[in-house]
Amino acid sequence: MADKIGVYICTGCGIGESLDVEKLSDVADDLGAAICKNHPVLCSEEGVALVKEDISSEGVNKVALAACSRRVKYEVFDFESVLVDRINLREQVVWCHPPNDEDTQMLAEDQLRIGLTKLQKSTMPTPFEGENLVKDLLVVGGGITGLTAALEAAGAGYTVHLVEKEEALGGFRRTMFKMVAPPFKAVTETGIEDMIKQVQASDKISVYTKAEIESVEGAPGMFDVIIRQNGSTINQRVGAIIQATGWKPYDPTKLGHLGYGVSPDVITNVTMEEMAKKGKIVRPSDSAEAKNVVFVQCAGSRDPEHLPYCSSVCCLGSLKQATYLKEQNPETQSYIIYKDIRTPGQSEDFYRKVQKDGAVFIRGEVQNVSVNGGNLAVEATDVLLNEKVLLEGIDLVVLATGMVPSTVPDPGQTVVMPPVSADEDKEKKGKKEEAEAPVCEPSSGYGKAPALNLKYRQGPELPNLRYGFPDSNFICFPYETQRTAIYAAGCVRAPMSMSQAKEDGAGAALKAIQAVESVAVGASTFPRSGDLSYPEFNMQRCTQCKRCTEECPFGAINEDEKANPLPNPTRCRRCGTCMGACPERIISFKNYSVDMIGSMIKAIEVPEEDEEKPRAIVLVCENDAYPALDMAGIDRLEYSSFVRFIPVRCLGSVNLVWIADALSKGIDGILLLGCRKGEDYQCHFVKGSELANIRMSKVSETLNRLALESDRVRVEEVSIMDYKKIPQIIGDFMEKLEEVGPNPYKGF
Repeated sequence: MADKIGVYICTGCGIGESLDVEKLSDVADDLGAAICKNHPVLCSEEGVALVKEDISSEGVNKVALAACSRRVKYEVFDFESVLVDRINLREQVVWCHPPNDEDTQMLAEDQLRIGLTKLQKSTMPTPFEGENLVKDLLVVGGGITGLTAALEAAGAGYTVHLVEKEEALGGFRRTMFKMVAPPFKAVTETGIEDMIKQVQASDKISVYTKAEIESVEGAPGMFDVIIRQNGSTINQRVGAIIQATGWKPYDPTKLGHLGYGVSPDVITNVTMEEMAKKGKIVRPSDSAEAKNVVFVQCAGSRDPEHLPYCSSVCCLGSLKQATYLKEQNPETQSYIIYKDIRTPGQSEDFYRKVQKDGAVFIRGEVQNVSVNGGNLAVEATDVLLNEKVLLEGIDLVVLATGMVPSTVPDPGQTVVMPPVSADEDKEKKGKKEEAEAPVCEPSSGYGKAPALNLKYRQGPELPNLRYGFPDSNFICFPYETQRTAIYAAGCVRAPMSMSQAKEDGAGAALKAIQAVESVAVGASTFPRSGDLSYPEFNMQRCTQCKRCTEECPFGAINEDEKANPLPNPTRCRRCGTCMGACPERIISFKNYSVDMIGSMIKAIEVPEEDEEKPRAIVLVCENDAYPALDMAGIDRLEYSSFVRFIPVRCLGSVNLVWIADALSKGIDGILLLGCRKGEDYQCHFVKGSELANIRMSKVSETLNRLALESDRVRVEEVSIMDYKKIPQIIGDFMEKLEEVGPNPYKGF
């Protein structure tokens, strides 16, 4: 069916008073719009009815709404089976530029040209239809998080396959004596046995104990999983996966400076818990009852030489164990040496209870632990009193060892790091190669014995952060990882209490359910939730350069034996990073392509040099930078009207050919606004800003070839909260363009 574009201009919210709407209509007519109408309140029932009437009676199949931001009223302007583009004349034109000004009018007209060109170059996406899709869920790990996830998913009507490597369910909670729970006035039973019984009784949950995942192949909605149990293998197809493999204590043999190894009476908090569960807390050296006990907090945690992070639950755990001692013998004396006591929320009440019970709190650090006459002596500094403290006659020293995610390999394991990108690989060439580390530290990437065994070219496990926790988008959705429909939950994701772990399990179950339901209709998951487009490859021109496979943040593209890309559409998050990476431009979406953005750039009217009206385009990340621009408009922050905005899915999707297109068109400069990069990145697509910086650093070659200055291209980091910086960022860039002068390609 031939395209029939309807353009609808809203004159409300100051648009009609600030712009010449008739001239905007002329621009629409010149670009081939079949219908162009305006309305004083386009989002009203009458305005929406106007659009719907043209769709039904006039055959309009593409709608351009020149009105407010696409971030508002999106539910109002949702027209079924019609392509819609929102042209932002309110927040990004009339609310941040002088009304009835020539340059403001030219800006509005250019934004209309950009939007109409986008519609002309777009076709309606058709959802990807996978084969033999299922909605079953796989939960790996049978601790408190995994049990919660399984029960919640089963309660919602989904079939769950629960795999636990140990012989019994329950994880660490099964080994615990008691726990601290609301109302935080006393220790209580763990309740783990009841949860295990519920799981075993559910007809929706299949339990595999003493089992491991041999391999995971495929993609969301069609993961083929091989489970190895008791020497046999079970094949299951699942739609989404929750990794809840928990944690392990930090290696106490590395804590000799805190006395571990000095005496068998220096133990860890885990050993203390096991001892309490057996019935009596004694000195391991002679089985005598422990009456004077020192608890050492942050044993390995919050220490740059060991675990730089806080392990979250150690403080509350030591307070709980001090209560065990009081219940065993009211005459027992506990000393707690701490850096900071962290008992957030209502658990503060339990801290007060332990204080009232007589525990002595010393803020300081242990200097030495020694054996003195069969007992232990602990020397510490009291930072509040600024003096040394000597505790003698100590029966037991308990080290509150930190929490290490199960994804960190044990000492001595070979480290298999994930592949680097093509750009990183090139940067490393010519440099002296470092020897492989024989021992894995918490910052290492992948272990020798992975829990999931993914058959992804990018590696067998979830990519890890520098501390060994699976990388997740902690800012927006904490369970999301770099592998679509595979969710990390519980202490494998971050140190947390058991109540938090239960919440995590429930949240991950919800995300897994959302994933399988989205895949069933061919839609994307976070962050472009509901997107029906997916990348298409023109393989005739592929040069097997591997850039798309190596730079995809989500492992959505595998390779065959000849290095041809093998896309997995249900793994794809629709960021377009592969499209930006491809030098041959063979990757495109039906509603987002290299040709589309290039044509939008070329649609901009560029004044002659003597008019002294420079032009700059701003490629705007839709996740943070675009809303920041909107917020600047809401606050009526004024900035240069010589810039033209083109939203992109992610800066990772920016192809270098767009820079060449813009400069050859006569555009004076290109500004890229995206998210923060680095270890504390805020990019919704993980690597977009980082890749854009790498690519733009190489653009100087193109600029030199065109005899242009490299200052014409700049990348700036903008979070959603940086909206007040927008005028300064744009102003500084325009000043630099004025300094380097007009683009010599103007008029060509």
